[in-house]
Amino acid sequence: MNGSDTAGKYTNGRKVLLLIGAAGLGVGIWTTTLRRDPFEGAQLDAPEALRQAAAGEITLVDIRTPKEWEGTGIGVGAIPLDMRRNDFTDQLLRLLEGDPGRPVALICARGVRSARLAGQLTDAGFSNIIDVPEGMLGSSAGPGWIRRGLEVVR
Repeated sequence: MNGSDTAGKYTNGRKVLLLIGAAGLGVGIWTTTLRRDPFEGAQLDAPEALRQAAAGEITLVDIRTPKEWEGTGIGVGAIPLDMRRNDFTDQLLRLLEGDPGRPVALICARGVRSARLAGQLTDAGFSNIIDVPEGMLGSSAGPGWIRRGLEVVR
């Protein structure tokens, strides 16, 4: 065996280790950004969120991005408020007329961001946060606002 054969074995071994590491990193990213965080609080399906928003029983907030709103529209009765805003909490409190105990339901695309944000807002002192886990596009929790044929505003 010459020196180049040995170098080739080490190079192939490094490639395998890099692939394993990259796969592990991908799983890590998936588990921290794409998986659904459990939310222990109240949940509503999309039709009930629409009904309660129309009746004035909840404030329904669509926390997706402007690009997402443009792509699908916003559910009737929902108020668009991009969760990435630096002043998100202040704006949410304004919508709730300064009362962190007023019922507010969060909806996103597939329930991942709404569950995560619901937990964060609950930890921050909001006491009546509700998640719409099926979201606008559907998830394991249900078909979603759009596939259910619920009205949207463009």
